[in-house]
Amino acid sequence: MQLFKSIIYNILKIQEKFLKYQLAKTIGAKNTSKKKRHYFNGCTVDLSTLAENEKQKLEDEIILILKKCSCSPEEILEYVNTQGTKVVYLDNASKILNPIGENEGFIYPARGSKALYLGAGVLQKFTLKTPEMFVLSKGKINKYYFIYHFYNWFAFKNNISGLDTEAQELLKKYLYDSSDTKSLQLADIYKLKDAIKQDKAAIEFVIKLCRSYEGTKQALEKMKTSGSASL
Repeated sequence: MQLFKSIIYNILKIQEKFLKYQLAKTIGAKNTSKKKRHYFNGCTVDLSTLAENEKQKLEDEIILILKKCSCSPEEILEYVNTQGTKVVYLDNASKILNPIGENEGFIYPARGSKALYLGAGVLQKFTLKTPEMFVLSKGKINKYYFIYHFYNWFAFKNNISGLDTEAQELLKKYLYDSSDTKSLQLADIYKLKDAIKQDKAAIEFVIKLCRSYEGTKQALEKMKTSGSASL
C-alpha cells in the first residue's frame, strides 16, 4: 500500500521536476508522447487521439475481464495464470520483497542479481532471469489495490510503453531518490516519462472504478485499510 500512496503524492512532483530540468534538451528529439499530426493519402491522423483510443480500448478489455471475474482478485489471478504469468503465494511476501524495493503484486521481469534473489526467495530455484509474476501474501487481498496491479500487468502484456522493466526501474529510482536527473540520457527521460504516464493511468482507472461502486473517499480509504495481504 505504501507504494500506491507514494505514487499518488509524488507523481506530479516528478513530472514537474523533469519538465523543468529537461525541456530545453528535448527540442529536436524523438518523443512518442508528444501530440503530433501526420498526413496519409490526404487524411490527417492525430497520434494523440490514436493513443487515447488505444488506452480506451485497453481499459474496455480490462473492464470486461473484471466483470467476468466479478472483480474477485482470486478469480482474476486464475485468469492471469492461464495467460502464462506465474502467481506465487507466500506466508509473508513483503518481508521477502521489500529488501529489493518491491511490493506485493505484479513484479516485472528481472535479470542478474535481482533475478537471483527472486529465484531463491520466491521461485525456490537458481536463475539469473525471471519472468513477470504476481507475488502475494496468503490471505485476503485488497481488491482496489490489486486492480491497480492487474491494470499494469494487462498493459504490460499488451506492450504499452513505460511498462517495461527498464522504465519501471527508473520510476522506482527517481520516485524515492533525490538523485540528480542531469545524468539521465534523453532516451531514459522519455522512458521515465512514459512510466509516469502509465502509472498515472492505472491510478486514474482504479479511482474511476471506485466511483462506480462507492464514494471516492470511502473507496480510497478501503484501499488503505482493507485486506490482510498488506496491499
